[in-house]
Amino acid sequence: MAGLAGRYATALFELARDNRQIEAVSASLDRVRQALDSSPELSQLTTSPLVGRDDALRGIMAAADSLGVDPTTRNFLGVLARNRRLGTLPEVIRGFFRLYAAHRGETTAEVTSAHALDDAQVSALKTKLRSMLGRDVAVDLRVDPAILGGLVVRVGSRMIDSSLKTKLDSLALAMKEG
Repeated sequence: MAGLAGRYATALFELARDNRQIEAVSASLDRVRQALDSSPELSQLTTSPLVGRDDALRGIMAAADSLGVDPTTRNFLGVLARNRRLGTLPEVIRGFFRLYAAHRGETTAEVTSAHALDDAQVSALKTKLRSMLGRDVAVDLRVDPAILGGLVVRVGSRMIDSSLKTKLDSLALAMKEG
């Protein structure tokens, strides 16, 4: 894990592991991730350069309290706010979950879909990826309507792009050349 977000993710994971709080931190980060995805206000709080350090700290602490995050995660969010690093939060969360998956002996697949996947679709995807890769797979789900349909799956350096946008772009290129 490289970069600033990787260092923060590693520090949080090691702290959670050493304090035997991985499950609690994982559950809390999942709630924070869902809140970031569903609340434009929270997302703006973490990314806007116009929000001052003190306001960001108060806002993220209020969000942490309302989400019921564990003390380790709450303190970590405070550190990010005080260091003006809340903008890295989504990447830190992804990094934490990659480390957590590796800790459990799993591979992490980043999956982008045009629409949110339901539980049955996620389960089927995990089964398919497990058969392809020969090991358990944790999925990091993202929604990007710009891909129009299908999936983009990244596992390490491998990418499987079955998005409708890519297929249409390929068709348009083939028509230009032909």
